[in-house]
Amino acid sequence: MIKDIAIEIQGIILETLPNASFRVELSNGHVVMVHSLRKPYIRILTGDRVTVEITPYGLNRGLLIYRIR
Repeated sequence: MIKDIAIEIQGIILETLPNASFRVELSNGHVVMVHSLRKPYIRILTGDRVTVEITPYGLNRGLLIYRIR
């Protein structure tokens, strides 16, 4: 049910934070804090382009779902 209303948007990693968290600037200019899933470990560095999934209920937090090459 959450997947149906989630918004996918692209952004750039600004800062790497502890516990698999990142600060991301979205393509519309907003800065959000996202976390990454730990199971499929992907090396993510500052400056990488990523796809972020956010819900309309919490627009300042999100989930990092894909790293764009």
